[in-house]
Amino acid sequence: MSVAAGICIANIYYNQPILKDMATSFGISESKIGLVAVLTQCGFGLGLFFIVPLGDKFDRKKLILLLQAFLFSSLIGISIVRSLNGIFVISLLIGLFAVATQVILPMAASLETKNRGKTVGIIFTGILIGVLSARVFGGFISEHLGWRYVFRFSALLVFLAALLIHFMLPDVHSSFTGNYGQLLKSTLHQIRRFALLRRTALLGALIFGIFTSFWTTLTFQLSGAPFYYHTDAIGLFGLLAIGGALVAPVFGKLADRGNAVRSQLIMVSFIITGVLQVKIFPHSLLSYIFAVLMIDIGTQATQVTNLAIIYSLDEKSNSRINTVYMTSYFIGGAIGTLAGVLSWVKGGWQMVTLQLLIWSTLALILIASGMRKKYANKLS
Repeated sequence: MSVAAGICIANIYYNQPILKDMATSFGISESKIGLVAVLTQCGFGLGLFFIVPLGDKFDRKKLILLLQAFLFSSLIGISIVRSLNGIFVISLLIGLFAVATQVILPMAASLETKNRGKTVGIIFTGILIGVLSARVFGGFISEHLGWRYVFRFSALLVFLAALLIHFMLPDVHSSFTGNYGQLLKSTLHQIRRFALLRRTALLGALIFGIFTSFWTTLTFQLSGAPFYYHTDAIGLFGLLAIGGALVAPVFGKLADRGNAVRSQLIMVSFIITGVLQVKIFPHSLLSYIFAVLMIDIGTQATQVTNLAIIYSLDEKSNSRINTVYMTSYFIGGAIGTLAGVLSWVKGGWQMVTLQLLIWSTLALILIASGMRKKYANKLS
């Protein structure tokens, strides 16, 4: 399940290290090709809201296989289409169908109750490795074979993942008996139902906004002066962050022990430290190495902690609760990507890092408000 989830989610991030190559191919500006990354994130957000809740209504295995079939077709499509508008449309579809990952994740959480945080951490480790290695894979293949081959190889991996799902994943039937409209209405009801879900979802959006903004603009920063790195070299920065994925189960265990808020606070501090490093020393390679580690560890650990929190709210509604959280999460990612591109166009790297610090400060304020409410509840 971890391998399949990682293969599917990687398709949202293959475009990040190859944006410059895509822009050159079509003869357009970096800011315009940045819409590819934005649309992919938006597609994922739409899929989270309109598709993932179906995991509470239908057999999750069949739903995952159907999504993988559509994802495979979209990847083949983007590898051959010659129209820029076609690239934009198919980028949206790739994000839409990559939500197969978010059907797998709550399914894994529902199969384990005692060590849910640890289990979520294991599955999410696979997801994170998929996310981070996508940059390495995308940059290397684009540099040596061209950016279209990135999506062709990905199509092959999705096909292999579908075989894994078909032969190894059990059938898991769901309990929701209402129609599709009632399912979506019930999904929205989860927002009103759990204040903790609202706060956690907003925190997730802020953190992922930082993550996507940083990685999207990092491509532009490292391809220019004084580095002038090619896409394969930029993609190698993803290898640095894969190590951070290995800490995910550790923070899942902390959430199981009731230390979630403290974990969130520490991880946001990691992110701020990384951003400050590249803001103060924008021409130092070591600064970027340090920042990649800090930002990715902070993002990954916060995500695992958040998921462990929300999956403890109501097991029967895991897919719908997951939809609320992850929709917010990837809306934050899409906004972060757009904010990063606009900041780059308006003020370069210094403007990018400034808006990253603003997002981080908002996250700290949100965590602090949660700590105050938790303390007040204990006193009462």
